Amino acid sequence: MENNLLQRITINPEICHGKPCIRGLRYPVELILELLSSGMTADEILADYEDLEQADIFAALAFATRLTQVKSIYKVAQ
Repeated sequence: MENNLLQRITINPEICHGKPCIRGLRYPVELILELLSSGMTADEILADYEDLEQADIFAALAFATRLTQVKSIYKVAQ
């Protein structure tokens, strides 16, 4: 199931500067995650962005989960 969801995430240098997006649309995964973390529900997001499907929201979450599955995280000097 997760692999099917992750296939919805596309990376194209011509779309949103190569950021991971939903199905080649101009909806970066980052946007979906920001909306969810701001407190919007999936239904609210789907109502505001008619091109999106519920599976797209799950795909963004699955993609974020994959990104956090690293062995080590190092602090970057600022």
